[in-house]
Amino acid sequence: MVAEQLQNVGDEIRKACEKSGRDPQEVTLIAVSKTKPISMIEEAMEAGQTIFGENKVQELCTKYEELPKNLEWHLIGHLQRNKVKYIADKAALIHSVDSLRLAETINHEGEKIQRVIPVLIEVNVAEEETKFGVSVEETLPLIEEISKLPYVQIRGLMTIAPYVADPEENRPVFRKLKQLSVDISSKNMNNVHMDTLSMGMTNDYQVAVEEGATMVRVGTGIFGERDYSKTN
Repeated sequence: MVAEQLQNVGDEIRKACEKSGRDPQEVTLIAVSKTKPISMIEEAMEAGQTIFGENKVQELCTKYEELPKNLEWHLIGHLQRNKVKYIADKAALIHSVDSLRLAETINHEGEKIQRVIPVLIEVNVAEEETKFGVSVEETLPLIEEISKLPYVQIRGLMTIAPYVADPEENRPVFRKLKQLSVDISSKNMNNVHMDTLSMGMTNDYQVAVEEGATMVRVGTGIFGERDYSKTN
């Protein structure tokens, strides 16, 4: 089932790229494996998937230790400062930086292990009260501060769009994040790259790709509904 679903998602990404005149190579699929067992991740690996996303630090660390080291792990959930030390050497990319204090902690842990840690700034484009992330207006001032940290590298932006019945409703959200990345890129700041736009999930990733996503985070569309009674 996992291989088939991966194939379907890949096909949908290609179609969305075709529709918007993009090269499918520009879009990275992150298979969101939170709460999924090792066996399902192995199924995805057999089908050629090597990039996985986790919401929780502990779950990422457990899977990192249990699975082959050629996999790439992305921390896509909210990150508490006291947990940074556990993933500083494991996360290929942290998608959810939303404060200077968190970035300073990442910088501190990066310095300890002499690793410049790539991050995305999480933007709450839709201004939902239940979501983490900075507002569109706060994004540039925050990036200006974080860019001064030598062990943190800003690679782009991330957003979690609202859950909607019609994915078209999220098009303005994705468009706004893309425009924000273009505006920030034009400032040519040191240590700031805007080559990554992490947006779009199972419900709306096709629309996100059409609007410029370079990473989509798909869990249910690959692994089926989440089972919260299992975490490993």
